[in-house]
Amino acid sequence: METTADRTVQWDEMEDQELVKYAQAGEREAFGELVRRHRSKVYGYARAITRESYLAEDVVQDALVRAFLHLGKLVDTRRFLPWVQRIVRNQAYTRLKGSSAMKEQTFTELEGRGRYDSAGSADQWNNLDSILGRLHHSSAKAAAGFNVPEERIVQQETLRVITDIIQRLKPRERLIFESHFFDQLSPQEIADLFQLSSANVYQIISRSRKKVIQEKIRVTVDSYIKTRRDLGIMNKKILQYEGSLKEIKTWTTAADAMYKMLQFTDRKLSLPMVMGLTGHAFRINIIPDQVHIAGPTAYFFGEVLSRGLHNIGFHSKFIDGMSDGIGTNANLLDPSALEKSAMSKRSIHQELPRALDLIHSSLDRGYPVLAWDIFFPEFGTLYGYDDETRTLYGEVCGKADTLPYENLGRSVMGELFVLAIEGSVDLTLQQQLRLALDTAIDQYEGKESVVPTAVKGIAAYDAWIESLQGRKIEPNGHAYNIEVLRDARYYAAEFFKELIAAWPDANTEGPELTQQFKEASVLYTGMCEKFSVLHQMFPFPVGGEPNSEDQATTAITLVEDIKALEIEAVAKLKEIFAKLSS
Repeated sequence: METTADRTVQWDEMEDQELVKYAQAGEREAFGELVRRHRSKVYGYARAITRESYLAEDVVQDALVRAFLHLGKLVDTRRFLPWVQRIVRNQAYTRLKGSSAMKEQTFTELEGRGRYDSAGSADQWNNLDSILGRLHHSSAKAAAGFNVPEERIVQQETLRVITDIIQRLKPRERLIFESHFFDQLSPQEIADLFQLSSANVYQIISRSRKKVIQEKIRVTVDSYIKTRRDLGIMNKKILQYEGSLKEIKTWTTAADAMYKMLQFTDRKLSLPMVMGLTGHAFRINIIPDQVHIAGPTAYFFGEVLSRGLHNIGFHSKFIDGMSDGIGTNANLLDPSALEKSAMSKRSIHQELPRALDLIHSSLDRGYPVLAWDIFFPEFGTLYGYDDETRTLYGEVCGKADTLPYENLGRSVMGELFVLAIEGSVDLTLQQQLRLALDTAIDQYEGKESVVPTAVKGIAAYDAWIESLQGRKIEPNGHAYNIEVLRDARYYAAEFFKELIAAWPDANTEGPELTQQFKEASVLYTGMCEKFSVLHQMFPFPVGGEPNSEDQATTAITLVEDIKALEIEAVAKLKEIFAKLSS
């Protein structure tokens, strides 16, 4: 193909198809012409989806960067615009989904100051582009002579914060960033101004935005602490978290954390009762092929954990900052990746300010907070904080340690999830059991929301068998799944034993129900015994040789036997549920 070095090229006279070919060959000005030609259409498309101008602009910028980086994958060069529109649509829906998932409001200097604009919608003061867009809007009003004192105060305060943040950028990044967001220059205009290609401008704007967002989160946390100081509520709160609370008695760490949370309430249930009533004693999730270590936690945390607490009679709130996908097996990483020093090298989690707000609120009321991936990818509890040193006190799997505020959500998975008890209702044991069985049956029948790649309930056994037949199992993760399932079925058996002892004598259905409890306990004990055989074959953490023909064949037989017992158990749970519902 002829290049621009061979002749003077009139980009604006070319068809899209030809421009795409030049751009794929490395001619950045060709891509710039494509952007100039179609940007308004793409923006209109994004605006129609998001219904918010600043969000649409952000979506378009990210989409164009992605288009530039992946242009080589466009096979049909005649369909550049539909291809970009598809990228825009995906980006827009991702942003909108993330926005709708927000369930809490944060109290910071940047948030809570929002006024209503002329259209009557509240400003999103936790959104960088909305802040910058508002500043531009306010500047325009001031220039037109319509600015009012209150508006000027808000603008000056926000400008001060944003200016401090922007100072962290490199000189050229800052100039381009300010030209785009404050002067409202288009990327092509900036490219002409600084004698850069439009592609370089897109990359610099995208990189700068990420840096500014990180600094904005850091400033938000600083502002959060400053607000607490100004209000006179700086505090140090460490709950009495000693003795057995710093021990781990189950492989299901979510249930362990719930059990420990409940010790600070008026419902100090035993661990078997917590495992049973929350449904964790009956769970099975398998990620096919490898039988990945993430299988036992392959569910939507907010949905499952809040439902489990609801079964006991508690309302809860949570902040969900989980990523898509299953991530890697932390046990197979370089140990240095799990060290505290590695946390500071990772991005501050965008949900950190809201998480801190919920943590403070719960601990101030005397309740620990359930949290994911505090030090490593398991559930644990946060039982204290110190505002002066900006330190959290946490425990995971019997390991108690401290964590700087900024490092919550910066562990190896880069994920953040916190859940707190918010209130309670009185439930009888019969009501609790009915809710718990409904939860267990839904899980067994795959009626829970499905996490991509995971197979739930009875169907998970078939996925497990197919994985053993495929000989691609990862030994460490496979062994971990066995440990969790063996432990869960042990507690399922213990749960029904405790129900026999706790069931009210005055209940007219007592004798028949207690007999069904005994039968259920026997079934789960049988499963536990067979899981113990699997454990001996595939001990954690080494994992044995699940991909050898002899071991896999034996394991398949055991899994089939467990599946048969599980099917019997589900039928028994349905009988008990029907009796309770009659």
